[in-house]
Amino acid sequence: MTNSFNEFDKAKMFLVIGSNMTEAHPVAATFVKNAVLNGAELILVDPRKHRLADFATLHAQIRVGSDIAFLNSLMHVLIAEDLYDKKFVNSCTIGFKELTETVQAYSPEMATGICGVEPELIRTIARRLAAVKPCMLCYTLGITEHTCGRNNVVSTANLQMLLGNMGVECGGVNPLRGQNNVQGACDMGALPNVFPGYQKVGDLTAMAKFEKAWNVDRLPGKNGLMIPQMMDGLVSGAVKGFYIFGENLANTEPDIRKVEHELASAEFLVCQDIFQNETTRFAHVILPAAAWSENDGTFTNSERRVSRVRTASPPPGEAKPNWWIFKQIAKRMGQEWESDSAREIWDNELSELAPSLHGIKYARLEGNGLQWPCPTEDHEGTCFLHKDGAFTCGLGQFLPVEWTPPAEVPDADYPFVLSTGRRLTHYHTRTQTGRCEGLNDLLGEETADISLADAGTMGIQQGELIRVKSRRGEVLVKANVTREVPSGMVWMAFHFREACANWLTNPAFDPITLTAEYKACAVAIEKIEN
Repeated sequence: MTNSFNEFDKAKMFLVIGSNMTEAHPVAATFVKNAVLNGAELILVDPRKHRLADFATLHAQIRVGSDIAFLNSLMHVLIAEDLYDKKFVNSCTIGFKELTETVQAYSPEMATGICGVEPELIRTIARRLAAVKPCMLCYTLGITEHTCGRNNVVSTANLQMLLGNMGVECGGVNPLRGQNNVQGACDMGALPNVFPGYQKVGDLTAMAKFEKAWNVDRLPGKNGLMIPQMMDGLVSGAVKGFYIFGENLANTEPDIRKVEHELASAEFLVCQDIFQNETTRFAHVILPAAAWSENDGTFTNSERRVSRVRTASPPPGEAKPNWWIFKQIAKRMGQEWESDSAREIWDNELSELAPSLHGIKYARLEGNGLQWPCPTEDHEGTCFLHKDGAFTCGLGQFLPVEWTPPAEVPDADYPFVLSTGRRLTHYHTRTQTGRCEGLNDLLGEETADISLADAGTMGIQQGELIRVKSRRGEVLVKANVTREVPSGMVWMAFHFREACANWLTNPAFDPITLTAEYKACAVAIEKIEN
């Protein structure tokens, strides 16, 4: 997030796009709803009329996968009607001419054929965004989990720069992270193209620094592999060993049958986790890890806030802290790592090697933690980024993008579009929440959410068993007939193994980020005849 959660209660307006915050991020959603109740406006852009729509002033119910066409159309109106922030654009950005040339083609009349939103509503939303400043833009996986996910993100940034909503309090582009501490994992360098603190692989200065700190002669100068490339490599033989740390890939990756074949092809597979799950079935070695409440360390949340985590109970049996496991493996490979606690790892390594974390020390993490960038030990942390339009790279760069359809669209054989996500009651593949009897009482099985119109046409009743199938597989699941879902759409989650949406989803990926297109694939529905 460029901005912070403590700004939500002061915000004048929110633009929430591709996010069912009420279920996927209920705490953040509470902040938004409280702000609306105190007078803020909410503009919701989402294919579903989920519960956050009850708080929205305006709801643009776009078609799945049409975000870029919709956002480009908003920018078309802002430029055509001279409503954009000229001062910010002229002094703080580059690429405006190229953006104008691209969005010129996306008139509301043209865009409505793609996104399904009436031209006048597009104009109304654009004018409202220009009239109320600043506006906080929030998105989640409904933006990123597409074959055009990177371009979707770029479009949100284009819009906020055009409106002059960057580098100010209660503005910015604010992705709500999908999992606990995923921000922290990225900060630590758990990405194939960066070292800790987002220092690029291949940068000679960064490489020299880490080679010295890690006592190695030569670090690879090329980016590592992403998950889909790793999985392909298991089958081709290009990847010999596969180390899975805290992931249940056999349920979370698209096209489960394909994933199981890939995992079964691994020459050597290690799983490090707190419980056995669908993925550990394929492991040659399972390393028992301590859970979050059995560890001492830090979490970093969506707003870049580093907070302390303290051990609440000892880990059971042979379970050990993750850092300890990694250290023991390194020792057997000939490396003696000096740090011997989470605190020493942070204070002596991470904060020393990552400039944005340099001022964050354990002694400073009492209370509410600190937000990076925090370059010095007397720095208070950074609530919002790019203050006064001073972008990290200099000037903010408009990157115009064209709309592209999903990799798989409905046709005569598979006439519905399936979109997937999360439900409030459970977390991911239920590795943890599936062991909670109370939560299973609240939600004990998956459903397929379909519209009233489609249910009526097909004679499907609430709770009736139906078959949902794609080109990759099929599941039997109960129908949930709901007003939230528009005609032609099916919505499912991936919490339950038997009816997991990922038996159906398409292993098509964004060409840059290699994020899977979980939000769009073609399916058919069949009523099960008694």
